Amino acid sequence: MREATDVIVVGAGPVGLTAALGLRRLGLRVRLVDRAPGTSREPRADVLFPRAGEALGALGAGEAIRKNSYEMRGANVFGLGRRLCSFRVGRLESAYPRAMTIEQHDIERLLTEELARHDTTVQWRTAVTGLHPRPDGVEVTLRRADGSTERAGAAWVVACDGVRSTVRELLGIPYEGEPRANMQVVQGNVVPSWPLGDNPGHGYFFLAPYRSVIAFPTPAGGYRIFCVRDDPDPGRTAPPTLDELRDLVAGAAHLPELRLALTDPVWLSRARFADRVASRLRHGRVLLAGDAAHAWAPLGGHGMNVGILGAYNLAWKLAAVHRGQAADVVLDTYDLEQRRLAHQVIRDMRRSPMEMVLPPLAHTLRSVLLAATMPLPGVQRRTEWMMSDFGRHHRASPLSWHRAGRFRGGPRAGDRLPDVALQPAGGRPTRSHQLLSFDRWTLLVASAEADAATLHALKQAWMSCPAPVRIVPVVPASAHAARQMGRRREFALVRPDGHLGLVARLDRPQDLRNYLRRFLCAGMPGERPSDADEVQP
Repeated sequence: MREATDVIVVGAGPVGLTAALGLRRLGLRVRLVDRAPGTSREPRADVLFPRAGEALGALGAGEAIRKNSYEMRGANVFGLGRRLCSFRVGRLESAYPRAMTIEQHDIERLLTEELARHDTTVQWRTAVTGLHPRPDGVEVTLRRADGSTERAGAAWVVACDGVRSTVRELLGIPYEGEPRANMQVVQGNVVPSWPLGDNPGHGYFFLAPYRSVIAFPTPAGGYRIFCVRDDPDPGRTAPPTLDELRDLVAGAAHLPELRLALTDPVWLSRARFADRVASRLRHGRVLLAGDAAHAWAPLGGHGMNVGILGAYNLAWKLAAVHRGQAADVVLDTYDLEQRRLAHQVIRDMRRSPMEMVLPPLAHTLRSVLLAATMPLPGVQRRTEWMMSDFGRHHRASPLSWHRAGRFRGGPRAGDRLPDVALQPAGGRPTRSHQLLSFDRWTLLVASAEADAATLHALKQAWMSCPAPVRIVPVVPASAHAARQMGRRREFALVRPDGHLGLVARLDRPQDLRNYLRRFLCAGMPGERPSDADEVQP
């Protein structure tokens, strides 16, 4: 029996809303439930980095978020009682080249409005109390605010219900990891009175022994103050007072006359964190995303971003499998790719020099090193690249087949496709990401090599495949674009989420056929590729 709902999404935070939006854009019937009474007014997370901006742009919500945010331009770094250095951003090639500061409740509001344009609304005050997986679907027990219950069926469930995920607990999936020792995070939204300049998009880092303070202006007015500090009194759990936050900032910034005033809504928070990743993100037809799947201390501000990217990754894969346009193994790769990404971010954030809790000598060495290295152009570019999440890749995924030379220019299978200037055959100049679409695969071929026989062979390879594709012959618009795209005698098969699935030589269309048979044409006639074909060289 076909269910009236294709997917029940549990949790209407930024990740759940992104998942629901992606699934609706691909035509699936979605029911979105949340136990909360409505959209939160708590600011919480407040930055979207460029890769998450690209993902939300592909789903139709990027421009609304950009209009309601501050685009990050740079920051000044202070330590040892003086200005150490500054960094500037905006050099990245992307439709979203800068991080955007915007409060979480505003992100939720804008995503909810975009989702409503796809005839989907959030069912608030609706909690999951039971889960009954079946081979062909999932039965979910829901409790409404009036105490009544409902047994709702769906083909799939996507759980985005936070670190205390009811769905994860009902499935008995371990949430593996450990608490961060001797670290707490104190936050507040305030209007500071200080002698520093106030400039939209420009922020401050104040580094001191045993603490790091970050301050960035918010579109609603004032600054988000984020203080990572030691934890001398772990039993202290109440939110910080305004005076406590002022003393932390004033001490780190060497501003004894500093005054802070609270903004509306009031946001003062004290939190301690653990680094945890669920032991698996898929249990049959139930999948975990966002904080239900992974969580860590908010160093670097990448938690919400990684969750959004995971929902973006999951939505196209789930829709493709549900519609018979991909083999089930494609959905399995979500678990592998997202868990690996989470572990990578946890490792990287533990080494972030701007947010380490350091004793006096180590803090002095950090300050000297930053003052000497941060002004260097190469360090500035590397810092911006790391912040963007553009370097986060899926090279080790089973879905990434690299069949070109190991020592070559350009991106490898699993990488994000660079967004560079291209000239499609017979079309107007454009950028590579404008050739992509969330509802199909894209096969990029160098126009100079795309003769009739080559294009015919590539089209024949795809002919029996149910997954949609667009084959695009292109010419790089500059030498720089040519270097970014790689060798001319190769083709690149780009996934709906903008990552390269297959990079192979044009004279080997059988590599495309084998890839399609393995992942997208599981039911088509012909032999399954050999194990040798499925292993990366």
